[in-house]
This record gives sequence, structure tokens and C-alpha cells, in this order.
Amino acid sequence: MAIIDKSRAAWLVAAGLAVGGGASILAGLGNPANMGFCGACFLRDTAGALGLHSAAATQYLRPEIPALILGSFLYALFTRRFAPSGGSAPLARFTIAFFVMFGALVFLGCSVRMALRLAAGDLNALIGFAGFFAGIAAASFFIKRGFSLGAAREIEPHAKNAGYLNAFVLPAIALVFVIFALAEPAFLKYSAEGPGSKHAAVLISLVIGLALGALGGKTALCTSGGIRDIILLRNPTLFLGLAAIIVAAFVGSLALGTFSVGFENQQIAHTETLWNFLALFLVGFGSILLSGCPFRQIIMSGEGNADAGVVVIAFLIAAAIAHNFGIAASAKGVPLTGQIAVGIGILLLAAIAFFNTKRN
Repeated sequence: MAIIDKSRAAWLVAAGLAVGGGASILAGLGNPANMGFCGACFLRDTAGALGLHSAAATQYLRPEIPALILGSFLYALFTRRFAPSGGSAPLARFTIAFFVMFGALVFLGCSVRMALRLAAGDLNALIGFAGFFAGIAAASFFIKRGFSLGAAREIEPHAKNAGYLNAFVLPAIALVFVIFALAEPAFLKYSAEGPGSKHAAVLISLVIGLALGALGGKTALCTSGGIRDIILLRNPTLFLGLAAIIVAAFVGSLALGTFSVGFENQQIAHTETLWNFLALFLVGFGSILLSGCPFRQIIMSGEGNADAGVVVIAFLIAAAIAHNFGIAASAKGVPLTGQIAVGIGILLLAAIAFFNTKRN
């Protein structure tokens, strides 16, 4: 077992506690129970608010997502870590991210929400965690054998360098979304009932999102990376962040009275064991191929990583398609189209991994 970096470990624990605690605060102030924060669900709601899908129960421009991007952007600027880069297989990344979002919406949550659900006693999330771990292990198999989507190219600042300006696209979009969240223009759609109708006050969501974005940038917190490091490097340092999320969310669920152990009657969840497992297998597999879970991709998109920006845009579009084509699951279960999408996603990502592995 590798030696834990104590300084980094302390920051990762602090960031994890902030994510789990922040999610609990948001849930207590209006966000859906066990969904105080969820990258996949919040991007889905945002897609609905923009009119990209018509599922009336999931339409709300979630301020937490643009706040995360701006928080990491501002932290990178102030600490001189803002480093524009990109050009590493953007179409392959777009495709992988597309199916990662399908997996998340079949499970009903990203890997952060998996941790929040697990902390609240949802045993369906335990099945999901097993799938998530298995997917990361499968991707690590290819990593050991030389898998790579190619190295991103650092982009030097230059007034005429269009590539350099790409690094500012996601932060600029995030700023526009913050303005929309505050102004609530008439063209945005808002749910009258369902998960989209439940939300904390905009300013509180923005403040917590900005803080978590800065901490995410400081620590490189990643739910999938921590498990990958244990498998490949025998180093548990990064995993401490995920563990801290679960601990803080567990305390939060007890305080909010939402802790309930079992499979049945959980908040915004279904009990289809196979598809909970396979959906997060797909999320774990894809997250490692992308070099970061959905939370990490959102953070990196604010740090100047144009490849992560492509991934976040893919997440947004896939979230809309998942609802327009009946792929997303609900508390009633997983539709056939969702099952097919997960199956295709696993096969497609396995093919991408195989053909981008040096030994092949």
C-alpha cells in the first residue's frame, strides 16, 4: 500500500465533507431529498429549463452547475493554475460522455448522488456502487495495457489564438446561466411539480456551488479516480474524498430525518438490481476512460480544459435525449429503451477502450 500524502489527504477530506455537507444543506433548504447535489440530474433539469426536453417534472435551471464551473475557474485564475488545453480525441470523449449520462439517468444519479443515496440507507445505491467499482476495475484493465485517448495539447495565450479562447467558453456560458438563474427570463421552463419544482434559494445554491467548485479545483476530488488509484497504485489518498462525502451525507441524512435502510420506498430511485448495477458499471467505466467522474469533468471545464468542456456539453445534450427518447428511468423502473442504451453503451465503450489500447 502506497504512503498517504497527509497534506493532500486533509484537503480531500475537507472537500468531501463540504460536498456531502453542502448537499445536505441544499436538501434541507429545498432540493430533492437524497439529491442535494447531482451532476447528472442537475444537467437534466437544466436541459429541461432550456426547452431541450419536455419532461415537465424535470425543468429547472440548477444554479449549482454553473456555480461549480465559475468556482473552479476563479480559483484557477487567482492561483495561476488556469491552463488552457485540449485536442485529445474530442469526438471519442463526446461519445463516451454521451453514454455515461445515459447510465447515470438509468441509475437515477451520478456517482456523487450514488454516495448521497448510500449514505441515506438506499441499498439500491449499494448495488450501484458494486457496478461502479466493477466498471472502474474493467477500465483499469485497459489502463494497465496502455489505453489512452492521446495527450491534450497545452495552448499558449495569444490574441489571435482561437484555441486559447476555447478555454473560456464554458465559464462564459456558466456566467450567462447564473444571470438566467437570477433573472428568470420568461423563455425558461420551470416544473410545477416533481423533482424540478424542488430547489433551494438561488443565492444559497450559488454560494455553495462556488465554494465546492473552488475546493474541487484545489483538491482534484474525483469519485472514480479514488477507486482507480486503489486498484492501480494501491494508494487510497484520493478515495478519502469519496469516503468523506458519504460520512458527511450520512450525518446530514440523520439530521434531516431522511435516513431509511432498505430497497423499497427510497427517494427518486428504482429497485431493478441488474440495471442499477449495469448503469453504474457504465458510469464507472466511462469515467475512467475520460479521466474523471462527472463532478471532476465539470470542475476541469472551468480550469481551461476544453476536452472537459466537450464532455460537459455532451452530458447536457445526452440528458435531453434521454428524456426525449424515453431512456431515463423513473421510480417505476427502467424502460426497455434505457436497458438497450446501457447495453449498447457498455459494448461501445469496451470497443473504444480496446482500439485505443497500445498493446492492440
